[in-house]
Amino acid sequence: MVTELPLDQVRTLLAVVDEGTFDAAAAELHVTPSAVSQRVKALEQRTGRVLLVRTKPVRPTESGAVVVRFARQLARLERDARAELGMGGAEEEPTRVSIAVNADSLATWFLDALTRVPSEPRLCFELRREDEAHTAALLREGLVMAAVTSASEPVAGCSVRLLGRMRYVAAASPGFAERYLAGPLREALPQAPVVTFDRSDTLQDAFLRRLRRSGTGAIRHQIPTSEGFVAAIEAGLGWGMVPEIQAGTQLREGRLISLAPERPVDIPLYWQQWKLDSPALATVAEVVARTAADVLDA
Repeated sequence: MVTELPLDQVRTLLAVVDEGTFDAAAAELHVTPSAVSQRVKALEQRTGRVLLVRTKPVRPTESGAVVVRFARQLARLERDARAELGMGGAEEEPTRVSIAVNADSLATWFLDALTRVPSEPRLCFELRREDEAHTAALLREGLVMAAVTSASEPVAGCSVRLLGRMRYVAAASPGFAERYLAGPLREALPQAPVVTFDRSDTLQDAFLRRLRRSGTGAIRHQIPTSEGFVAAIEAGLGWGMVPEIQAGTQLREGRLISLAPERPVDIPLYWQQWKLDSPALATVAEVVARTAADVLDA
């Protein structure tokens, strides 16, 4: 016998996660906090799983994230159905499309893709910036409906397509190279100051492994914006891996030099999205894929 998921309970769980507390969810749903608690408990009993970590704010467990993702997909399908049936009306709010995207794509090509999306249907984009190695986790948790990610393995319930490869080159300012990198690169680079995006940025370490070296110097600067990252390297704060499409002008003009042009690091980027027959999501996916094909390496 198949156990069904009552939709009122599913929607209630989503409201609790979105609002952060049972009381706030009750106000949003126009029911009592007791009713919210009873629905969530009933859903947990039906699934045989604990679905919420009851902290403030509450957060879904791994099982709860599955239900939350289902609830968001259901809401997306319901909105699309209303639109196709002409039930939205002039007062209908724009369709919200939530996407996780890595900082370098956001700084170089992704916003251009969004400007190419047709004005109809009316869309409202909600972007979450996250490292390309971690954007898929937001899909898994049901926080976004699509992601630019380096993960080729599709998240459960999602489709995946290759967008292209973003090429990174090790770069430094001429003055920095003269001061810190006068000797053999394999010996000098691991000891030189380095610029990283944040603690999860492993590109610099990956490049050193290509040189058959490991570890970087004691000085590791963290610059958590793509534009600031490139500017810091140009200013001589350290060396780092820069997107070729972002730093092309500085490289051509000599404000940055490529330390090992024969050893680029190519990061494949994929588009993952919910497997939904959603016209809005399909439109965005197609425009993103076309724009990526124009700027990323095949």
